[in-house]
Amino acid sequence: MDDVDPEADARAAWREALGVAAATSAYGVSFGALAVASGLDVWQTCVLSLLMFTGGSQFAFVGVVAAGGVAAAPSAIASAALLGVRNVAYGMRMSPVIGRGFARRLAAAQFTIDESTAVSLARRTPRARTIGFWVTGIGIYLGWNLSTLAGALLGDVLGDPRAYGLDAAAAAAFLALLWPRLRARQPIAVGVLAAVVATILTPALMPGLPVLVAAIVAVVVGWTNWLGRDGAAPDEPEDVPEREGLP
Repeated sequence: MDDVDPEADARAAWREALGVAAATSAYGVSFGALAVASGLDVWQTCVLSLLMFTGGSQFAFVGVVAAGGVAAAPSAIASAALLGVRNVAYGMRMSPVIGRGFARRLAAAQFTIDESTAVSLARRTPRARTIGFWVTGIGIYLGWNLSTLAGALLGDVLGDPRAYGLDAAAAAAFLALLWPRLRARQPIAVGVLAAVVATILTPALMPGLPVLVAAIVAVVVGWTNWLGRDGAAPDEPEDVPEREGLP
């Protein structure tokens, strides 16, 4: 990483983190409106965002509740939990970036989501990775909860949130982060195969399962190295200084 300017990388992390936070937070309006339309009260919708704080799981929960009412609550909880399992893998991957200390790890658990992981791993220096994780996670948490409240209060006025394209905002932001990393055969093949598997299984399986099956496919391909190594491995953070605390 000698050719990387740490200050420039840190500034890029700030820009990327704030941009992703703004884009993803807007998606909270859609969740707030859909949750209230599904039968939840405003306060129930807000508590769900404050405590669960993982968009895929939240949408799975309100989607099942909307389809089956209160009687479907156990299925809704199961679906949300299945989608939330991926955050465990994120936590293991982000452990060197977060560093040691019970308080820091406890706080990081709430902010370990798709976007904070992606922004952090897109940077090349330890300090930039740390900035990317915390700024993205905290920024989305604050913005998501504020926009959830707005969506819940203004749901009837806004109408169908999908008409504004808000249902695609989070996916578009995450794809923008993933795209620069698709520079070799294996990452491209893994992404395409996982997407195809998830698309095929979505009509047949309960919410949450297609994502987990696609993730297993990606892990198996990467673990067994079916397509071989092509190109240099991406830069990894220098674990020692990160584990000693924030740079």
